[in-house]
Amino acid sequence: MATTRTASTVWKGSLIEGAGEVALVSSGAGSYPVSWPARAVQPNGITSPEELIAAAHASCYCMALSHGLTEAGTAPESLEAQAEATFEPGVGITGIVLTVRGSVPGLSAEDFAAAAEEAKQNCPVSQALGGVPITLASARLA
Repeated sequence: MATTRTASTVWKGSLIEGAGEVALVSSGAGSYPVSWPARAVQPNGITSPEELIAAAHASCYCMALSHGLTEAGTAPESLEAQAEATFEPGVGITGIVLTVRGSVPGLSAEDFAAAAEEAKQNCPVSQALGGVPITLASARLA
């Protein structure tokens, strides 16, 4: 069964001086301010599209890795992933770097690294971002 999730943004003003607010509509989890300076210079407590993409990627990646490990018979106790999305003004998103740390009893470091790489390939967000270089910088067991 397919699911659809919705987010919306209201923007006021020009790109440089304006600002907006993105709302997580489907979940009702909250609304967050967005602005060009937060995107291109410093966050200063304001989010950006790249941070939201990084959040989506990190959570999807953990789900994909958990699923792959469980299907292979080694369910994780815990996984902690970080996604760093880099934005270059005038160019766009130039790359995403993933790191993951997991507690997976009975699994070797080599097998964890292989599962982490496979999850990077199979994660639906990774697939949606296929035009962006995605690097798995680190996969290590706790």
